[in-house]
Amino acid sequence: MNATVEQLAPVEQQATSGWVVAALYQFKEVQDPADLQQRLLDLVKTINLCGTLIVAGEGINGTVAGDRKSVDIIHQFLLNEGFNAMEYKESHSADKPFRKMKIKLKKEIVTLGVEVKPRDLVGHYLDPKEWNELIARDDVILIDTRNDYEYKAGTFKGAIDPKTETFREFPEYVKKELEQHKDKKIAMFCTGGIRCEKSTSLLLQEGFNEVYHLKGGILKYLEETPVEESMWEGECFVFDGRTAVTHGMEEGENIKCHACGWPLVPAEVELPSYEHGVSCKYCIDKTTEQQKAGFRMRQSQIVAAKRKRL
Repeated sequence: MNATVEQLAPVEQQATSGWVVAALYQFKEVQDPADLQQRLLDLVKTINLCGTLIVAGEGINGTVAGDRKSVDIIHQFLLNEGFNAMEYKESHSADKPFRKMKIKLKKEIVTLGVEVKPRDLVGHYLDPKEWNELIARDDVILIDTRNDYEYKAGTFKGAIDPKTETFREFPEYVKKELEQHKDKKIAMFCTGGIRCEKSTSLLLQEGFNEVYHLKGGILKYLEETPVEESMWEGECFVFDGRTAVTHGMEEGENIKCHACGWPLVPAEVELPSYEHGVSCKYCIDKTTEQQKAGFRMRQSQIVAAKRKRL
């Protein structure tokens, strides 16, 4: 099951004000992932959801958005399927955060590319208060396990950026940069916690002694930690239409360059290099004029489609 099988379900326009956004995951053995995918697809065709759910033999992962009733229905369905230890977080978005509803069948619910056993071997979970106490210490190596563009939007004070473009690159980073620190305290974090389930499992599997991670990830930290007690700097990149969130799970100021996906602060949007949907300071020199012309055409089609819906 190496290829991604993707099924789409129609999404109606939200009638009420705002969208409930639910981020969830759980590592749990799924005997027949294809069957679960089909039953999820059958369900979401009857309710109003957008987003993505990934199903694999190792569990489920994803973010969905919809009205209160629809989100409650999908949540209860997963509980009934035995996903009763889900890491589950809700927030809100004023605008529709995803264009479609996708149910994907994959080999992994988050792709590390190295076999680990997060159900059996993971690091020490820390709540936000314990996390603050740990990362304030001088003898702790603090690592952001997310990708480079996510780090750019914000991170914890003093965190190391592995400069990875995908999570698949993280094992190589461990091999090259962390191998000599197996006796050190290693603290790792990610958006919602799922990548750290695998990264801490990987380090323990490789013989590291003390490995810690932030339970519930950055999102839980921002939800629970008062600004005056926070050690977070900037905003947290999210994979939906909001681009980034900040304390209290409020939508941030960053916007996404739709050409390269990098988050941009308001000042970067004012630069001559920025053209909506076409380029920004991080990608303007990385694409050809032909590619930029294609991006402009795509952007004009998006605008036309929006006008048609009005």
